Amino acid sequence: MTKTNEDSPILWQPSEARQRNSAMYRFMVEHGANDWSWLYQWSIDQPQAFWQAVANFCKVKFTKSPREVLVQPGDMTTAKWFTGSELNFAAHLLRYHGGSPAIIFCGEDGARRELSFDALREEVAKVAAALREEDVVSGDRVVGLLPNCPEAIIAMLATASLGATWSSCSPDFGINGIVDRFGQIEPKVLFCADGYFYNGKRFDSLQAVAGVLAAIRSIRKTVVVSFTGHDWDAPHALDFVPWDEFASEQAELEFTAVPFDHPLYVMYSSGTTGMPKCI
Repeated sequence: MTKTNEDSPILWQPSEARQRNSAMYRFMVEHGANDWSWLYQWSIDQPQAFWQAVANFCKVKFTKSPREVLVQPGDMTTAKWFTGSELNFAAHLLRYHGGSPAIIFCGEDGARRELSFDALREEVAKVAAALREEDVVSGDRVVGLLPNCPEAIIAMLATASLGATWSSCSPDFGINGIVDRFGQIEPKVLFCADGYFYNGKRFDSLQAVAGVLAAIRSIRKTVVVSFTGHDWDAPHALDFVPWDEFASEQAELEFTAVPFDHPLYVMYSSGTTGMPKCI
């Protein structure tokens, strides 16, 4: 550990070459500086100019240009960003094409899957088209009870492409924990896995899903990802649709433009002091 002075220990510092290879450095040089403290001060003194420059540098593509970058800059709680603008989050993440890997998945059971940018776009288009068939539109909620797997990302991007709002829970939550969260937002569609792996063991998810569906009546369709590779049966003859059947039709990617402050995700507080709070 080195120190610049007695009060400011530096635990780690990137090399000069690594700093110069960073996006932040390129951004600073583009605006005539090479000192991060200048960048920090600029963001405070001229936030509108700073954040417009960041949007330009990051190639944010507005389908409708903003009237103002920042309204009420003196009050963080009521500040409005890029007012009047419209865009789509999924369109930005899916702007890339080609065979390079977009997702590399490695599972606890040793499974490995890779999706190229072209394959990801194709899968998102299929799921989005299927969601449209379920009348999912901008402002609706779609939820995932999924492990970290490619289908979770695909379903989220498909939801965002429609202007709908995504939310998710870990599949190892109990029924009450899931209902306490999803029950507040009245989702139309639920994506879930047949089970998950933890510490070398396989755990079933569908019994818990049955309890969730009994409690949340707004869910019209339940799509099951065969994550564990085992045969599964819908408990109590519930109407579950396999992922491959739900997302089977080829489709073109379409993106619904929404305001800059349109809800993208619903996340939750821990629930340790009462009902989980939607964020």
